[in-house]
Parts: sequence; structure tokens; C-alpha cells
Amino acid sequence: MTLQKPDPSHIRLAKRVAEQLSCSRSTAEQFIEGGFVSVDGRVEEAPGARVRPDQAVTVASDASLLELTPVTLLLHKPAGFEAGLGLPQGGNAHGSRSQGAAQAITLLSSASHLAEDASGIRVLQRHFKQLECFTPLPTEASGLVVYTQDKRIARKLAEDIESLEQECIVEVAGDIAPNGLQRLCHGLSFNGRPLPPIKVSWQNETKLRFALKGIRPGQIPAMCEAVGLRVLAIKRIRIGRVPLAKVPEGQWRYLQPWEKF
Repeated sequence: MTLQKPDPSHIRLAKRVAEQLSCSRSTAEQFIEGGFVSVDGRVEEAPGARVRPDQAVTVASDASLLELTPVTLLLHKPAGFEAGLGLPQGGNAHGSRSQGAAQAITLLSSASHLAEDASGIRVLQRHFKQLECFTPLPTEASGLVVYTQDKRIARKLAEDIESLEQECIVEVAGDIAPNGLQRLCHGLSFNGRPLPPIKVSWQNETKLRFALKGIRPGQIPAMCEAVGLRVLAIKRIRIGRVPLAKVPEGQWRYLQPWEKF
């Protein structure tokens, strides 16, 4: 079997744009990945795409490298997907890690972008590259997971995730022990160490709201078991000052410029 050689008259789009603009190849690639370049009237975001001499290649008049800022994506992870570098709340109800789970990052695409996203940011393929996650979540849990290209946000999350308050909605079954809610708030130990005061309240008859910092693997299930409850589901709805908001499962939105963790 012989590989068909590309037609020598077809050249890489980045080379064509560099020739047209008399700019460097790297600058041409940035314009293309920024969504500013069209081939025969259709936006093309792949610098390596090959074009024929007769095809019209145009660069938008408002093309600017100043707009190529890094982005941060907020995903509503469904249960059953792995996310992050580790597990802050336990891989499952017993704190173990699921095997063979799909990576949550695979859910990030233009098709799963929240249609009502208020950021006004145009979705580009480059937004799904070089993403880092420092907000791990158990495979069996759902809720907010952060993926970012922004080194400042990555550093903030990497350094401060232990001190950022996380809010979770925990669905439980069973009958809570006498004074169980008070014990959840303060009075329990985990891994042999007393836990600091935690904000816990009933959201409804079957769901508890936890707001706590420095969550350890298996901590929430263990706390609930200590007062006679069994955890059915965990959903993280806030990290620091950034909420999941009304993002459906499996969809994502952009972090807006004014939102700070």
C-alpha cells in the first residue's frame, strides 16, 4: 500500500495567510486559530488545512491578536466521569476510585456549549486545547468542574483549592440520629482527627447542603454514615464565589471576566 502524496499545488493555510499578510507563520496560525480566517467564505480554524491556489482565503478586517486571551470553562460533570488530578470527596461512597471511567474533559465541545451563555465569547476550537483542571470531583459525583487555559487561574486554584469553600448538595437516605444535624456542623472526626465547624443544613427532606473547605477523600459519606445516613448522590454547585448556575448536566459555560474564585 502506497500513501498518496499531497498535491504540491495545495499548501498549508498558515503558509498562505503568512504570504498574504507578510507576517510570520506563527502569527498566521494565531489568526487562524482565533477564527479570523475564512476559506471560500467559511471560517477555518485548522492552520494545517490545505488550500488550493484557486480558493479564496480572507482574513477578517478586525483580526487582532489582542483577542486571543486564554479562557476558563465551567462544566456540569455528570456522574460516571472522571475529573481532575485527584479526588477531594472520595471516589465513591467508600472513597475508592472507579476503574475505566471516561474523562470529563471529553464532554467539552462546541456542541455541549450552553446556548444561553451570557459571556458573549465566540466558541473556538483552540478553547479546548491546553486545558488544566485543579478542581477534582469524585467519579460518582456530579457538578461543577473547572478547566482553564489561564495560568493565573490555574495557579490560584492549585494553591488555594484547600481554602476555597465548596458547596455541595448531598442526597441521603435513612433516619438521621438525634442531634445529627448539629453533629454534622461540629463534633465529628474523620481519619482520627476532629473536623472544624462546617455549614450543613437541610435543603429538603432528602437533601443536605454542605459548605466546607479542605474536603478529604470519603469525608462527606463518612460524616453522613456517622449520623445514620447513607449518601445516594453528591452534586457540587459552587467553588469559592463561582456558582455552577443553571448549566444542565453535560454542558458548560465560560467563566465571565468579572467572576472571581
